Amino acid sequence: MGEQHSVKFPQEVLDEYAALGIDLPSLFSAGDLGRRMEIRILEASADRVVATMPVKGNTQPYGLLHGGASAVLAETLGSVGAMMHGGITKVAVGVDLNCTHHRGARSGIVTGVATPVHRGRSTATYEVVISDEQDRRVCTARLTCLLRDADPAAAGA
Repeated sequence: MGEQHSVKFPQEVLDEYAALGIDLPSLFSAGDLGRRMEIRILEASADRVVATMPVKGNTQPYGLLHGGASAVLAETLGSVGAMMHGGITKVAVGVDLNCTHHRGARSGIVTGVATPVHRGRSTATYEVVISDEQDRRVCTARLTCLLRDADPAAAGA
């Protein structure tokens, strides 16, 4: 669980954050909850965010992938996409999440792919498709984030 892995970011984005002394891969991680759920972000840009999550450890009492786990994966991916869209001057805050669960998953790894539906000045909406290892859709989610101005004082903290 504590293993390091490399997230693929566009080079111009890495350069922009590095110039400010910000470690982008750490900033755009799945956070404490994501680490507990073993979410691994593989690719991150405003156009596409990809991550994986094991089913094991994220199940409900019937042994199926918990719908809440799918929601956490979806919110993580949509939030990262919205943060990438907003850039260094904005903070993305989720304001609406909905999930439709299409099928259960009992084992293996699920993969989530977030793509933008809308990217504006004050909001960003991402569709997240979560699939199993057979590329069958497990869940479709949509997340809308409010893009707030970043607090410049907090950026150096």
